[in-house]
Amino acid sequence: MKEHRFKINGCDKCVYVKETKNDYVILCFYVYDMIIIGSNDKIIKSTKGILNSKFEMKDMSLVDVILEIKIPRISNGLVLDQSHYVDKILEKFSKDDTSLARTSIDTSKHLSKNRGEVVSQVEYSRVIGSLMYLMSCTRPDITYAMSKLNRYTSNPGHDHWKCIVRLLRYLRYTRDFGLHYTRYSVVIEGYNDANWISDIKDSKSTSGFVFTLGGATISWKYYKCRQL
Repeated sequence: MKEHRFKINGCDKCVYVKETKNDYVILCFYVYDMIIIGSNDKIIKSTKGILNSKFEMKDMSLVDVILEIKIPRISNGLVLDQSHYVDKILEKFSKDDTSLARTSIDTSKHLSKNRGEVVSQVEYSRVIGSLMYLMSCTRPDITYAMSKLNRYTSNPGHDHWKCIVRLLRYLRYTRDFGLHYTRYSVVIEGYNDANWISDIKDSKSTSGFVFTLGGATISWKYYKCRQL
């Protein structure tokens, strides 16, 4: 890749970028899968030729599904959708439940460490793992709930399981939610929020921020802080 003037992305070593005066091309590698993104067909075909000369490859044409993410194209952009992955989660962990929840977590309930007997720790870890992948790919709306629930993976109790059930019901209610990338103008926007001393043990708040560029998330973080 370096021989052909591709540069490794500083944040993700599986992403290579090449820019010319008028064009650009981005390669994203995921073990045996690859996505090529370019400013035009010419540079994409040229990149395919470079790779074909070195490796045995199969051209799958336009990407429609990769890494459990569907990418339907609409009139004004793209959508990243994992509704089929949500179905798999619900089938595996909540098959007999048909209830719905309009929010991902009840903010009036303050969770704490389980002092009693552990309740299905392995199953709890499996649910958390599946939800973490969903959250990271297409569902940032469950980030706050996950930041609470994954703290108790080693020793979950009944209260933690009740919150997991609520989160699964929320996913059933919002099954078709995804990320919609439209042709926004390239403007940086930032948002932040805090839940104001919700931890009754250490009087700390959970705060966070998110920055978007042209509608796409480019940076986000949540953290705990003490109020003055």
